[in-house]
Amino acid sequence: MPYRPLFQAAWERVVFIHYEVEPKALQPQVPFPLDVRDGRAYVSLVAFTLRGLRFAAGGPPLATHGFLNLRAYVEGNGIFFLAEWLPNPFCVFMGPRLYGLPFRRGWLDYRHRPEEGILRGRVEGDPCALAFEAPIEPAARFAPAAAGGLDEFLLERYVAFTRRGAVDRLFRVDHERWPQVTIEARLLDESLVDSTGPWFRRARRIGAHYSPGFERVWMGPPERIETPRPELAPENAR
Repeated sequence: MPYRPLFQAAWERVVFIHYEVEPKALQPQVPFPLDVRDGRAYVSLVAFTLRGLRFAAGGPPLATHGFLNLRAYVEGNGIFFLAEWLPNPFCVFMGPRLYGLPFRRGWLDYRHRPEEGILRGRVEGDPCALAFEAPIEPAARFAPAAAGGLDEFLLERYVAFTRRGAVDRLFRVDHERWPQVTIEARLLDESLVDSTGPWFRRARRIGAHYSPGFERVWMGPPERIETPRPELAPENAR
């Protein structure tokens, strides 16, 4: 591990839902260069349970709760969060200040029960919501995505870039390669995603994955960086 981690936690029962979008429709909302594949940009929803968040050096757990993030893909094996929802008010307060993360308060209800053959979730963030469901084979066999393919491009990301005000940061995460299986997700309500910006009107859903997740994920401290600062075009701002 090329850095000293600050936090550790379990990331459990993870649903990924992926969108494809024209880069020109997405770039105005992302302040870092998009990582484009075959002329297309991508955005993913990631719905999971964060369990036992604690300092990497030890101590009692600080938080356990559902988590939803909406991430775009940027250069440097990176992601940029367009928005994130969680129910913990302390984390909602601290995340933007410590890491520059775009945390929002939300009500989350995940029923990710692969042993029962169903994945189901609902997230409410006033006044919009996300609702999804997907069948899954209880005996599904999980394996890392094939090297060089789109699935690997979408899943295996280990650097997060953030911007808050005049400060750009990055932080690193460390875990094994995602054990995963492809699923067919049905979206019952996407108004929460639509609320994040006009990119959504130019996007199309392209697939989804499920992973049982990890017992331990390491998260590094925020690191300030210097980057060029493109601004949102007025016609693309909400």
